Amino acid sequence: MPRPRFKGALFWKLLLALWVSMVLSMFAALAYFRYMGAPVKPPPGMLTLWGLPVPPLVTGLVAMLVAGVAVAWYLAVPLRHLRRGLRSVAQGRFDIRVAPLLGRRRDELTELARDFDRMAAQLQHLTHSRQVLLHDISHELRSPLARMQAAIGLLRQDPAQTSAMVDRIQRESDRLDALIEELLTLHRLEAAPESWSRDTIDVMDLLHAVTEDADFEAQAQSRQVQLDAPGTFVAEVRGELLYRAFENVIRNAVRYTAPGTAVEVSARADDGALVVTVADRGPGVPEASRSVMFEPFTRLEGSSSVRGVGLGLAIARRALDVHGGSIEASAREGGGLVMSMRLPRTA
Repeated sequence: MPRPRFKGALFWKLLLALWVSMVLSMFAALAYFRYMGAPVKPPPGMLTLWGLPVPPLVTGLVAMLVAGVAVAWYLAVPLRHLRRGLRSVAQGRFDIRVAPLLGRRRDELTELARDFDRMAAQLQHLTHSRQVLLHDISHELRSPLARMQAAIGLLRQDPAQTSAMVDRIQRESDRLDALIEELLTLHRLEAAPESWSRDTIDVMDLLHAVTEDADFEAQAQSRQVQLDAPGTFVAEVRGELLYRAFENVIRNAVRYTAPGTAVEVSARADDGALVVTVADRGPGVPEASRSVMFEPFTRLEGSSSVRGVGLGLAIARRALDVHGGSIEASAREGGGLVMSMRLPRTA
């Protein structure tokens, strides 16, 4: 049988504990005086109880009660606010904040309230990001499907276009397959990053393999990929995941760099970490957009020649986060963009 729950039970428990402890302290002091042979002598005519003056006792008990109420209220009120906040979060209201309700308090309960507010803000951000991501996913999936349906409709109207329409359907199908694969990769990174196996490898060799493949593809577009990565950097990493991170960043640079230019990739060991930079000669990214360009399906503003970055950079950032690393973008002198990735030797 469940125990009954009383509203404000903590307040009354605190009040009772404080009041009893102070009362016991007072009687202990009186007992000590009696034991030492120095009994309290009330003035003539004053009401007494067991030889003790009643008015001072009543005054002391009332003062202790007031002090107990104040202390119990001081401790119980923040906990009530936190309880209401937790109920709101459980109901999906992540905009609730508790710290402003505590006024100018400066104690552990205030720090707890601030931690709660940070948690609520993070949940609010994650929920909003999920909603935006679902909206963007539906949009990205709908576009190739619409083109496939259009191709099928044209094929039915004019069977002579069979070859061209089949090629179109094949391209859209490949695009859908690539998009779904990236979505699954992103989901694994967020839901179960430990599912990627760890291996002890030389990251420099991994970087050479990525740039070699990227350079082969870039030459068909009148572009190049140049690598400067001397030495070795042996670390225990999730090799497949790190390969995708480097590949996404380098291929993204190849896509945007101007024809006839080269994407310059360099890697250096610095204070127990590997710093990899990827510099292109593309249109660059406005400074206001560099902080959000790693979000899934972000559409950059400020330049008509810059397209959306899709999921590649989002996967790269999360892959480096899993390894305890980081990635950031900056403008390149003379035009272009520089992507700087930092990978610690031990996550």
